[in-house]
Amino acid sequence: MAGKNFRALLVWEKAMQLAVCAYRLTTFLPRIEVFAIGDQMRRAAVSIPSNIAEGNSRGQKDMIRFLEYSQGSRAELETQVEICYRVGYITKEQLRQYVIRSEEVGRMISAMIKTLSKDL
Repeated sequence: MAGKNFRALLVWEKAMQLAVCAYRLTTFLPRIEVFAIGDQMRRAAVSIPSNIAEGNSRGQKDMIRFLEYSQGSRAELETQVEICYRVGYITKEQLRQYVIRSEEVGRMISAMIKTLSKDL
């Protein structure tokens, strides 16, 4: 898996879709939050597919490490989206849709880590 064109990885594509979804959610934030939680959300969202791409350009051990970074950023972003829901910036349905996508990406990342770890 590592070394393959990262654009060919389904997990990267799903992570990109998750990032776009997160960016769209930030448009619902009040102006006062654009540079606070909105900025944090955008950085975490970008980090998920970026780490997959960067890890893919390295060796297998590094790929696993970068996938773990992606998983951490995904959990961070999911927490931030939950905060947005709890303070009333997004709806329960927006949260639900985001969590479905996030959990899918999380499962894919975990499966990739497991597969790569077997080969070590």
